[in-house]
Amino acid sequence: MLPGLERMDRRKFGILASGLAIGACRDVASDSAVAADPSPTRFPIACMTLPYSAFSWERALDGIQRAGFGFVAWGTTHRDGAAAQPVIAEDGTLEHARMLARQCRDRGLEPLMMFSMIYPEAPRALEVLTHRISQAEAANIPQLLTFGHTDGGRRDVWIDRFKRLGKIARDHGVTIVVKQHGGETGTGKACAEIVREVNDPAIMVNYDAGNVMDYLNVDPLPDIKACADVVRSFCMKDHRNWPNDEDCAPGYGEIDHYRLLDAVRDTGRAIPLCCENIAAPLIPRPTMPDQIDRMAQRTREFLETVVRGLGQVVATGQ
Repeated sequence: MLPGLERMDRRKFGILASGLAIGACRDVASDSAVAADPSPTRFPIACMTLPYSAFSWERALDGIQRAGFGFVAWGTTHRDGAAAQPVIAEDGTLEHARMLARQCRDRGLEPLMMFSMIYPEAPRALEVLTHRISQAEAANIPQLLTFGHTDGGRRDVWIDRFKRLGKIARDHGVTIVVKQHGGETGTGKACAEIVREVNDPAIMVNYDAGNVMDYLNVDPLPDIKACADVVRSFCMKDHRNWPNDEDCAPGYGEIDHYRLLDAVRDTGRAIPLCCENIAAPLIPRPTMPDQIDRMAQRTREFLETVVRGLGQVVATGQ
């Protein structure tokens, strides 16, 4: 273990990350009081399986393990042969979710987040998200990620559905986190306004600085200050506007990650950093999985350096 790293058991992480521990029924306003805790924020650094989408699920897990991660996030599809298959289908069984989680933990990877793969405003969103919550609970995954369509979030629909889903998520020990995806929900500020109106500790914000900069060309550094109290995780990606307009791995773009993570320092919480984009800008994406392994390792090492530099805790896995 590297100096300054701290190991957390799964139960402790689930409690911290979900915000559903002592006083599970408290509202968002009282939950935000945790931010006054002077103890450091714990940052579990996970790699999504998404960068390995051209390869099998098993190869993704093996690569993430080889890259030195102790945590993983599921998403979204992988190729096993010619066809891309979802990590877990929206109607996938709870036993299948448990099996996938066992495959992660057998490799020393603790799963922290899974994609819902449906917009909150979609016609079947309540049905699908309810089952996704059960899948997450079965796999002992603390966070379920969702996001809106770039054409607009239909705020009234989001609020109504999240109010109904909040109690379900709380009852299953899962937190739904919503990230920015352009349109009406393209900033952290906009997502936070919805979360505060829903006023349920099981509905929180995931911050995606790369998307904020990419879709709306908004500077994420002032934006995150408008939502920091309700941020419970990050989808980590960077962005460049020059010389090309493109997303990339943290540390290769124009976003200052020291300032970004400083917005959520000393919260006393566990706030996962889930690496969604680990690619270098301007050069072709790798075609071999071992090349992705090296990119994943570089991304992990960069984020560990930032977290330690801020005096926070890089939480380790099993």
